[in-house]
Amino acid sequence: MVRQGVRALLEREEDFNLVGETGDGLAAVQLIAQLKPNVMVLSLMLPGLDGLEVTRQIRPFSPDTRVVVLTVHANESYVLQAFRNGALGYVLKDSGIDELVKAIREAAAGRCYVCSRLSHVSIQDYLQKAREGSLDLNESLTRREREIVRLVAEGSSSREIGSRLGLSPRTVEAHRANAMRKLRLKKQTDLVRYAFTHGIILSDVISARVTTTGTHSSGASGNFEQRRA
Repeated sequence: MVRQGVRALLEREEDFNLVGETGDGLAAVQLIAQLKPNVMVLSLMLPGLDGLEVTRQIRPFSPDTRVVVLTVHANESYVLQAFRNGALGYVLKDSGIDELVKAIREAAAGRCYVCSRLSHVSIQDYLQKAREGSLDLNESLTRREREIVRLVAEGSSSREIGSRLGLSPRTVEAHRANAMRKLRLKKQTDLVRYAFTHGIILSDVISARVTTTGTHSSGASGNFEQRRA
């Protein structure tokens, strides 16, 4: 489901109302801070800040915003990381629109939802695994270290990362070394592998969001408000 298609289909729901959208992760955080939607539908990979980090960052200032992840990734590690970061729903992009709508309604009601293709593992099992993994070494990384790990895994050099983040190459290398020490990794190839297997770097670009007085953002983050009856 592409962004425009998701938006058009969700707009057919009488109790959903689009309130805003963006195609950038950093802008999404700012938009959520401003709108405080009930539900956000979010892709895992966005420019600026990935969807997992957006989910993590909005919790302190918009704790009532429920997140539904819409992605191509069926890998269990992504599902667990999404729930660990605070998401309530996880839907694959090749699911039908009915599943996305159901996930949005379940999240708006404060309940978890996993699409049928992933339901061979029960929701309770996913949540239990997410809780058991809450002390993952990944949690010890600072926001800056996670940013740099992601950019290194995407193939950027220290100079390129420094230019993008406003840091010197030496500072970038220091953050990378700290991250590798915390993660107990020896080689950069290990760091790249870790980033992929732990959901720090992903490969799809679509985002969405919704609410029960909330929002839907899709692909480039669209926002819908679901009016209460």
